[in-house]
Amino acid sequence: MRILRSLLPILALAVVLLACGETPRGGPATADAGDAVWLLAGGTVLTMDADGTVLEDGAVAVRGARIEAVGDADELRSRFPQARVVSTEGRIVLPGLINLHTHVPMTLFRGLADDLPLMEWLQEVIFPAEAEHVDEEFVRWGTRLACLEMLRGGITTFVDMYYYEDAIAEEADRCGMRAVVGETLIDFPAPDNKTWEDAVAYTEAFIERWRGHERITPAVAPHAPYTVSAEHLQQSHALAAKHDVPMLIHLAEDMSEVEQILERTGLRPIDYLDDLGILDSRVVAKHVVWPSESEIALLYERGVGVAHCPESNMKVAAGVAPVPRMLAGGVAVGLGTDGPASNNDLDLWGEIDTAAKLHKMVNSDPTLISAPEAIHMATLGGARALGLDGEIGSLEAGKLADLIVVDPSGFHQRPLYDPFSALTYATKASDVELVMVHGRVLVESGRVLSEDTDSVLEKAAEYRQRIAASLDL
Repeated sequence: MRILRSLLPILALAVVLLACGETPRGGPATADAGDAVWLLAGGTVLTMDADGTVLEDGAVAVRGARIEAVGDADELRSRFPQARVVSTEGRIVLPGLINLHTHVPMTLFRGLADDLPLMEWLQEVIFPAEAEHVDEEFVRWGTRLACLEMLRGGITTFVDMYYYEDAIAEEADRCGMRAVVGETLIDFPAPDNKTWEDAVAYTEAFIERWRGHERITPAVAPHAPYTVSAEHLQQSHALAAKHDVPMLIHLAEDMSEVEQILERTGLRPIDYLDDLGILDSRVVAKHVVWPSESEIALLYERGVGVAHCPESNMKVAAGVAPVPRMLAGGVAVGLGTDGPASNNDLDLWGEIDTAAKLHKMVNSDPTLISAPEAIHMATLGGARALGLDGEIGSLEAGKLADLIVVDPSGFHQRPLYDPFSALTYATKASDVELVMVHGRVLVESGRVLSEDTDSVLEKAAEYRQRIAASLDL
């Protein structure tokens, strides 16, 4: 009986997929068939709304790409008697996770250069490896591998900075994910564009192509204050402002960066960007490990979003970002994995767990970054940092239907007293059972529907041989 009961949500979902005329191998199923409503009912729903509403026997009604209603399961069953019902009994339903910072094609560099300081890692290993191996095909296959990993772990939105972002956008679109994709601008020849002028022209064409897409948001991504000149930083911001798109940038990531910028300009990195007139609400700053107290206040005043990447920062010993102080100061902070060459995974559950524990330890205060706060950073906090909190990040009527269903029945999660605690401190990527983006099921019964797993893994193995041979590993 227990086995049958645990299979009920999966069997119900299979019925819905068939009713929608889709097969698992045929691609993502759409919740909306005509004007139909899809009702996920019976589970614990963590809405992550402003009131922190939790529904013990809750339901989420989805029509097309958007959430039609959220409420008591019995009430919504009565309200939508013709709905296709998927039982989520015994499950936890919450908004999809938002990976606020990564470099997805670098999955193909995973484990290539470990245990090195950040600047040595970048300048002596990663930049040369990119110059030799990164082309459009590399970017496509690395992105496909990353999308498999992220979807399997419940990430519905990712924010990327890399090269050949047009290809990354195409792959993200093809697999059904939501993404903010920023073309990297840097003051030396990059894999895709060898001059600054070419990079700017590519970026503008890229933005014009994708701006207005339902799931893909183009962005401008100057790499960092120490790799992009003041003039070029201002030009990057002007381009983002012209097209009303985000600007993504690594900022105050490492103490050596702070020292470089101080020596060159007399200002700390965040103050430096403000002095250039480019620190505003379109900026999403990555890492922000070393802000001063006045710079934290400046981030809030200018409406800058911050991506906290605790595990990557720990691995390269960049330091511990003062996240509790930033949150107390009103700064919008979300969570990111960083690239899989410096983490080495795209598992946001690990970041949630680490963020909740790390700040307790370094501040000798076990009350900092509570379990609900950690989940908030991975959902609505990330959406707020992007300026997308009106559309994603919480389960509320009218918002886009980006949600996940987690199965908390594993040995490592029992007994379950509190869903936030279970999700923060015990949940693994493998516990994610269902993933929906824009009203489409992309993961069902823990299996990614929108990507050919075998071909991606075969290609990753080919790249491993090619890269290892070139580096004599």
